[in-house]
Amino acid sequence: MDVTSVDEVLMCADPTAWRPGDSWLAGGTVIYSYGTDITRGAPTRLLDITGAGWQPITWHPNGDLEIAATCRIAELHALADDPRPGGTPRGDLRGLDVIPPACDAFVASWKIWNVSTVGGNVATALPAGPMISLLTAWDATALILRPDGRRHRAAVADLIVGPARTRLGYGELIRSFLVPGEALRQPHAFRRMSLTERGRSAALLIGRRTAERGLRLSVTASVPRPVVLDLLADAPPARPRPITATSVTWGVDGQVGRRRAGRPIPADAAAWRTAIDTAAASAGGWYDDIHGEPEWRRLMTHRLGDEILAELLPEATGVERARGRITGDLRIERRTA
Repeated sequence: MDVTSVDEVLMCADPTAWRPGDSWLAGGTVIYSYGTDITRGAPTRLLDITGAGWQPITWHPNGDLEIAATCRIAELHALADDPRPGGTPRGDLRGLDVIPPACDAFVASWKIWNVSTVGGNVATALPAGPMISLLTAWDATALILRPDGRRHRAAVADLIVGPARTRLGYGELIRSFLVPGEALRQPHAFRRMSLTERGRSAALLIGRRTAERGLRLSVTASVPRPVVLDLLADAPPARPRPITATSVTWGVDGQVGRRRAGRPIPADAAAWRTAIDTAAASAGGWYDDIHGEPEWRRLMTHRLGDEILAELLPEATGVERARGRITGDLRIERRTA
């Protein structure tokens, strides 16, 4: 579809060149399909960042993974097939197992994979954005470039405010995403539900075992913005800390450049369901569109979350019926070598 409001397209990745009416262009799969910038309105100029020359994938000496905003989905998907990513045996990086199903959640052809970018998917901020789901589950932070030349970091989970809404200021540009190496070494579980097979995600949950008896659960697609819950087996039953207006992360304190555990929720079906219901209400309620009614999304979120608890945390209680159960059309294929 043509973007009829645009007068000029420039190859530019310099925020100091930004002016009112500009929109950043990465893969362009959303802006061209909608015919406008759904996050800012009709642009008069597009600044194309795909010629910036940023390395798609960078491994740091400490094991952290940096993903450029311009990294294409096909390039990210290929990372999961690398036998020694960053010089580490593939089987040691269990978090990479989540990449293939997250990419498949785009419900797009290989042609789209070769154009669509990780940064574009995050900046568009659609609830079903699978890169938002993946990066949130990995505790990733975004490096953001400002028009005044400064830069700062923000957790991806906190960057998304709602459907097609982010905390990015005018002219701010996502440069890359930093994923802590520790998160990539931890075991993960993935569940996704759609109204139709390989349809748009109506609920997408990723769990990560963070400690011997601890689990971090990321909930996306069924809620307007990401929700992250920390669960702990044998945690004392206590009311979790209030959810602030700036973050719907419950049990996790949002920090610039890092995330640190807050008071955990008991790893119990009733406790975590109460927590996600409360968090969803704070986030604006369960998401509602043609891809799933709110109450159905709520029930599917509960079902998928129970399965993740049962899979990753044998000590979890109240999830006996979920043990060995796998719901949804996408799943992890675990690599051991």
